Parts: sequence; structure tokens; C-alpha cells
Amino acid sequence: MFSDVGGLEILTLIVMAIIIFGPDKLPKLIQDTMGFIRKIRSFADNAKEDIRSELGPEFQDFEFEDLNPKTFVRKQLMGGQEDPLGLKDMKDSLDIRSVLDDKPAAPVNGRTGSVSFEKSAAPAPASAGVPLAAGERPPFDPDAT
Repeated sequence: MFSDVGGLEILTLIVMAIIIFGPDKLPKLIQDTMGFIRKIRSFADNAKEDIRSELGPEFQDFEFEDLNPKTFVRKQLMGGQEDPLGLKDMKDSLDIRSVLDDKPAAPVNGRTGSVSFEKSAAPAPASAGVPLAAGERPPFDPDAT
């Protein structure tokens, strides 16, 4: 909330408070302000405890911060864990410099980061390695067009 207020602004506010309220009334004003803040905090804490007691024993661990939409979605999707999908490990293992320098990536979980474009699941057809004769048309697959 006050992260964008710098030292010069705070000093200006203090000097203005001394000028406006005077050095004799300023300590009393600070005490009154702090007392008001304490009363508001105690009122909020009492309201939270009243709500928890009215909800019953199954909601004793209920946190009001969970009502924030970002927190609620994160808790529901991630299940309360920090990184259940392992995205941090993937991010840490990604080495963009090795990709740009055409160097092989470091192994991740026993696997190398290189990608092979060769088919290994199905054997190649018998006619795949035979070059076409001059003037011969390549095979045509009507279902592929």
C-alpha cells in the first residue's frame, strides 16, 4: 500500500504535520491515531472470531484470505502445494543458451534434451528407401488430400 512512498515524501509529511498541528499537539494526535487503529484491529479480530464460531467446528481452520479470488483459484487448482505440476523443475532444467548455441542440453531425469525426428515406433515401409526412377510419379494417397 505504501511501497511507492519514498523517504522524501515521508519527511515532507512529518514537516507538514508539525507545522499544521504544532509540536505540542502532535504527540497527542499520534496517541489518538494509534488507539483508533488498535480499536479497529480488535473489532476486525472479534468479527472474524464471531464468524468462525457461527460457522461451526468444521470451519475452524477457515482463513479469510482464501476469499481473495487469486488465492482461492491457486488453492483449488494447485491443491495447496507449491508446484504440483513440476513446472519449476522444467523451468530450471530449460537451458535456452544450449539451444541457441546448438549444444546438447543437460540430461533431465535421465533423458537428454535433444529431440529426434526419426520414426522409432513403426518400421519403415519396404519402398521407403527406394529412389524414384526418372519420370516416375510419387505414390498418390487419395485419403491424404
